[in-house]
Amino acid sequence: MENIIDLLNSIIWSNALIVLCIFGGLYFSIRTRFVQIRLVKTMAKELFAGQSSDKGVSSFQAFALAISGRIGTGNIAGVATAIAIGGPGAIFWMWVVAFFGASTAYVEATLGQIYKDVRGGEYRGGPAYYILKGLGIKWYATLFAIITIISCAFFLPGVQSNSSSVAMKLAFNIDPLYSGIATAVLLGIIIFGGVRRIAKAAEWIVPFMAVGYVLMAAIIIGMNIGEVPAVFKLIFNSAFGIDSTFGGIIGSAIAMGVKRGLYSNEAGQGTAPHAAAAAEVDHPAKQGLVQAFSIYIDTLFVCTATALMILFSGLYNVSDGAGGYLVNTLEGVDSGPEFTQYAIDHFIPGIGVGFVAIALFFFVFTTLMAYYYMAETNLNFMFKDKINPIALFILRIALLATIVFGSMNTSARAWDLGDIGVGMMAWLNFIAILLLQKPAIRALRDYEKQKKLKGKVKFNPTELGIKNADAWTNKKD
Repeated sequence: MENIIDLLNSIIWSNALIVLCIFGGLYFSIRTRFVQIRLVKTMAKELFAGQSSDKGVSSFQAFALAISGRIGTGNIAGVATAIAIGGPGAIFWMWVVAFFGASTAYVEATLGQIYKDVRGGEYRGGPAYYILKGLGIKWYATLFAIITIISCAFFLPGVQSNSSSVAMKLAFNIDPLYSGIATAVLLGIIIFGGVRRIAKAAEWIVPFMAVGYVLMAAIIIGMNIGEVPAVFKLIFNSAFGIDSTFGGIIGSAIAMGVKRGLYSNEAGQGTAPHAAAAAEVDHPAKQGLVQAFSIYIDTLFVCTATALMILFSGLYNVSDGAGGYLVNTLEGVDSGPEFTQYAIDHFIPGIGVGFVAIALFFFVFTTLMAYYYMAETNLNFMFKDKINPIALFILRIALLATIVFGSMNTSARAWDLGDIGVGMMAWLNFIAILLLQKPAIRALRDYEKQKKLKGKVKFNPTELGIKNADAWTNKKD
């Protein structure tokens, strides 16, 4: 089984996917005229615009639901594993993926809004929906739905529960099995309550957890403000093979930066369009801009904060790729949340280990909520009119069981399985949005034009030559 997992990872995460992520984002940046720079202020304004309705959630709730999936283990344990395998230079490549990924996030989220559907009285959408309606390729849409259900129920949850259980074990000596069971029980209470309960929970938990974590990071950065130039120099030199210590692993730096960057911010993976489609907005571009903004919060704020704390402390290990270490200051420590725990504890003794464990639990919990929502949305796509209650029950039990199993797995194997899930979804979604980009670009042009001329916007897909946008053509003012 381990050989099969390793083989799948090597195929899925070949250089082709790395090139696709970076150059795909560059292409979308050019097509949108670098929307991630031009409309940053507008993104922040649209975040709090709009209200929820009987069919959809508010822009902020959709943002919170999406960012609950973005901000998770990847921001704490993922950054640590990137440094452990790719060195400090991996952080630079995470930034690159985030910058170009913001335009990718705009495109996929806007497509999710344009081609959303009304099912069970609620807005539903995502790659499967826009592949079917926009490209008209049913087998492709069905394949994405199946892969997403499998990934969100079996591959991705294990990474989250494993990282949380490892942190809890170090901080409070809680058996991983009990951590997994507790997480599964609490999540079960939420997911059996439906989509609205998930969105409501995310709306409250996400700001709390993100602000608390970034505040702690800000304190530590403030304590080490004089070291910031040296740390950034280390990151840049390592990213381009200039640093004498890490110059030999530049390939690993790029690969891990892209891999962990994509895992963290999920731009192009096809996850955020599910949440984006659930929003009640008067123009699809609005939610596209909001989701693009979430990339910055995830990687440029939270991931960078984690990286700085780890690098300030000097407490981390970096593999040489041949079974040895280039840096080994935490002997015997796995490349997971422990790096961050020890880093914070180094500067604030007696606080860091427990603080990270608690923060990571909230990060993990909200990410697991997002995974369930995406899996359910694709199950809804498969059953069209009404989800089979037996299939829905099986999905819920499978995801909860995966959480328990993942908490007892090894960190390396959990990440390998998670990478397979991320990679499969990214391949399918990136190809789809490259083929189906025009409606998203037209929506952006239309939004900017209306904003400039009228100040207010209203989306009419027929005027833009966009077909099969049923939720919009049937929408009553």
